[in-house]
Amino acid sequence: MAPMQNPITSEKIAALEQRMAALGITEAELLEKFVRGSGAGGQKINKTSNCVFLKHLPSGVCIKCQMDRSRELNRFLARRELCEQLEHIRDGKASAKTQAIEKMRRQKRQRSRRSKQRSVADKRVLSQKKSLRRSPPPD
Repeated sequence: MAPMQNPITSEKIAALEQRMAALGITEAELLEKFVRGSGAGGQKINKTSNCVFLKHLPSGVCIKCQMDRSRELNRFLARRELCEQLEHIRDGKASAKTQAIEKMRRQKRQRSRRSKQRSVADKRVLSQKKSLRRSPPPD
């Protein structure tokens, strides 16, 4: 089996470092821990500590990343996720992830009694319209 090449190119690393510098993040401000992951993966997940826990000490933002089996790739992805979080906090906008979660919450939320009554009333009106369209019964 051929050895897997590192998917993180030097250009990607340089771009991430520039992004971190632009946001004012230094490695000294980061608390990094490697913890055991969870979920599917079996023995590999249970034995290795490849899940990265990253905390930005000045802001208190915490990121936990276990997207890949590789610890190095998870370190890179966690830093990228941290940059995204801090940019969204700085810009005051909700992230795409947060917006998706909120959308799902709204869709799953139980409808109010008034809303249900209105919906049933609309259905009754449509039913009456359709019943008037029927052909008359034969005599």
